[in-house]
Amino acid sequence: MIDYKKTLNLPETDFPMKANLASREPLQLKRWEEMNLYAALRAKGKELPRFIMHDGPPYANGHIHVGHALNKILKDFIVKSKTLSGFDAPFVPGWDCHGLPIEHQVEKKHGKPGIKMTVKAFRTACRDYAATQIDIQKHEFIRLGVIGDWMNPYVTMDYSYEANIIRSLAKIIEKGHLKKDYRSLHWCLDCASALAEAEVEYADKTSPAIDVRFKVVKSDEVFKRFKIASIDVEVSLPIWTTTPWTLPANQAVALHPALEYALVQHGQCAYIIAEGLLEPVTTRYGIHNDYKVLARTRGDELSGLQLHHPFYERIVPVIMGEHVTVDSGTGAVHTAPAHGVEDFAMGKLYHLPLDNPVGDDGCFTKATPLFAGLHVSKANDDIIRVLEEHHALIKLASITHSYPHCWRHKTPLIFRATPQWFISMDQAKLREHALAGIELTYWVPDWGQARIEGMVAERPDWCISRQRVWGVPIALFTHKETGALHPNSLALMEEIACLVEREGVDAWFELDTQLILGEDAKHYNKVTDILDVWFDSGVTHECVLKKRPELGFPADIILEGTDQHRGWFQMQLLTSAAINDLAPYKTVLTHGFTVDGEGRKMSKSLGNVIAPIEVTDTLGADILRLWVASVDYRGEIPLSQGILTRNVEAYRRIRNTARFLLANLHGFDPAKHMIAPKDMLALDHYIVMQTALLQKDIIAAFDAYQFHVIVQKIQHFCVNDLGGFYLDIIKDRQYTMQENSQGRRSAQTALYHIAQAFVRWLAPILSFTAEEMFSFLPGDKADSVFLTTWYDGFQAFSPRDEIDWSFIRMVRDEVNKEIENKRAAGILGSSLEADVALSVGAAMYKMLATLHDELRFVFITSVANIMQQEHLQSQLTQTAIPGLQLAVSKTNAKKCVRCWHRREDVGEHHHHPELCGRCVINVDGEGEKRLYA
Repeated sequence: MIDYKKTLNLPETDFPMKANLASREPLQLKRWEEMNLYAALRAKGKELPRFIMHDGPPYANGHIHVGHALNKILKDFIVKSKTLSGFDAPFVPGWDCHGLPIEHQVEKKHGKPGIKMTVKAFRTACRDYAATQIDIQKHEFIRLGVIGDWMNPYVTMDYSYEANIIRSLAKIIEKGHLKKDYRSLHWCLDCASALAEAEVEYADKTSPAIDVRFKVVKSDEVFKRFKIASIDVEVSLPIWTTTPWTLPANQAVALHPALEYALVQHGQCAYIIAEGLLEPVTTRYGIHNDYKVLARTRGDELSGLQLHHPFYERIVPVIMGEHVTVDSGTGAVHTAPAHGVEDFAMGKLYHLPLDNPVGDDGCFTKATPLFAGLHVSKANDDIIRVLEEHHALIKLASITHSYPHCWRHKTPLIFRATPQWFISMDQAKLREHALAGIELTYWVPDWGQARIEGMVAERPDWCISRQRVWGVPIALFTHKETGALHPNSLALMEEIACLVEREGVDAWFELDTQLILGEDAKHYNKVTDILDVWFDSGVTHECVLKKRPELGFPADIILEGTDQHRGWFQMQLLTSAAINDLAPYKTVLTHGFTVDGEGRKMSKSLGNVIAPIEVTDTLGADILRLWVASVDYRGEIPLSQGILTRNVEAYRRIRNTARFLLANLHGFDPAKHMIAPKDMLALDHYIVMQTALLQKDIIAAFDAYQFHVIVQKIQHFCVNDLGGFYLDIIKDRQYTMQENSQGRRSAQTALYHIAQAFVRWLAPILSFTAEEMFSFLPGDKADSVFLTTWYDGFQAFSPRDEIDWSFIRMVRDEVNKEIENKRAAGILGSSLEADVALSVGAAMYKMLATLHDELRFVFITSVANIMQQEHLQSQLTQTAIPGLQLAVSKTNAKKCVRCWHRREDVGEHHHHPELCGRCVINVDGEGEKRLYA
């Protein structure tokens, strides 16, 4: 017997079915490093239009988490897709290095600066720690397949960057945006520093809720204001507060001028309470059924009334404030100008003493009567005890309420008035310029615009000063008496910047003022505050975009999480609007936060954290990249082991498609074997045209940053257009026709065009897999898929209307349904056992009959006959296509051992008794001819 297997063109490729990504990807990384792929990309893009993705710097502390991975991978999608679109798209990663998290890590090991080690040594330790963290994170980002200038990133603690931060501040000062002011700000007791709004988050806190009696100095004055006769009672104005520790700083009690207040008598006591709160207050005091209202008056009638402080020998006035409400409390608000925003404003309006009894360490100063040295976090109990001793405590309870916390330490904040440096939102029209910049920026999703607009429209001045040591100094000199800046401040800042560029920030802190100011030194103080760390990253447009020659200003796009509307997006905007009067970016893209499969925040305590390094070490980075591309990043982004498993399955389908394409290109040399579009079989021409149309959709989706749409389209193409249709049909032609036949080379030509396009579609997303696939493609090619552009081999193709393949596919689907029914009934095994008969009308007959005997190859059946309806008498099955009926039966013909088709002519050739007629001519003759399929 003849071994006919040797006469078949069976698929063959070294592209492995098993991906083994975890071990194969590092080899690819090594190759990219050895070929210096990033430099090759820059050389290739030298004359191309530029597209700038500006990287928001992660903080250099700890291993990367899935949020980091999501962010960097999304950026990589964009950079790589823009490169394929013909842009020079450099990517310069960066790191944020100054600030409290690093200070705290160093404090854990070495103690606080100035105690166990000098401040200079502490800063050196901070610098060393940050450098170590950068190395860790850099390795992990590279492992994800993110291509960038990893050998030359921007780092905010580099001397040159620190110098340019100082220069950026000078530009803001030159534009008139800086001011110094005494302000009540959020103060973190752990940070021992003022915080900006972007560093504050809200969480529930349980606090003591107390009603405190402020006795009226002259009761007769109260009766006069209420226009009633005097009676023998003690009159008090009660307040309600959840911050007893602020009472030592009390300087007034505020009422609303337009609210109605009632004078309420209970026994020998009388209280002034807002009319709208009478019921809850008297209920709280336990006098709901035992009080009477003596009189009522408006709040403004009580202005200037004098009160006794509840435990100090201090007289405090009643003042008027629009911030007073009847939402809770008593309608009277205790006012401590040092400890609240509204309090501070009221203090300035009424010229109240700005008594700040709380030191930088959170303890009451030595001059604070009764509570000296006591930490405010522990002071409430002592203050409540003193109130009881002075008979000033009316009611004590507890309340759980939303309260500002430090977003780093997750600990409650206090308000504390201190002199600080601010970038003013209004004194030089910064708010106006920032809002104009928002309007001119493209926001993805579009709701991002409204979100940041609201924040900028309502935000207070930006407090940029911090009382810490690890950061960039506010390099200014202020007059010892007037507090004014030195008249040569801008020139001096440039001089300091040059010094920092050479020696780092220590040069400022160790500077002998006389060396730079000369005789003026005795009149000026050196500012020792450092800049808010948000300022460091906020001026990357000045320190990176404008300084790196391969980049440019403004950036085409920036991409970060939703929390950055109040963070990096906003600080970039404010500093650029202050310096340049415009936004530093053209497009802002926002992604959501990662959660587990049940929508819960990832945390170690819940045990639902998935570290990127765990995924890359087990499944491979391409699985993580496929997950990122598969989700709609605009909302919450779920990740779990189950989700990763589903992505492994999706990846396997894509890889199997790539392997099929490559295996069937075995022996194909495009320089020798490529078939011209006009000479290709109709089915091959059709699938190439479909691929060309799909490529347009995919490029458009990349341009719209809709990566999940791309994955859906690629998967649909693999499963339906290729696996479920085209690749299934051409197997017979590929395997059984002669090696160099037009029919086989036509199919290989189509596969070559598909593979060339397909590998590029995958490249931004499945970067490792695409590079691996690219290396197996036949013909001359670039050293890397990333050194190419979108496939342009479709240009020679134009539509052919000889066959309506969309209709043919519909008919094929109906035939397959009936074949499956017969298989389920045990009538058929393989579809090649089927004899299909179609009953159609005249118009449909003409459309299907064009394919002649090749229709059976489309159906993958041994027989396919088309009859006009009046000629077919057997039992028919109705289909979903109007005018189409069909019958499927089992053929009795013999099976060809070579092609497995069951044909009546099997055995007719005496030299090849096991073959059908067409296999005979493919083995011994001039070869089979095909026109369509």
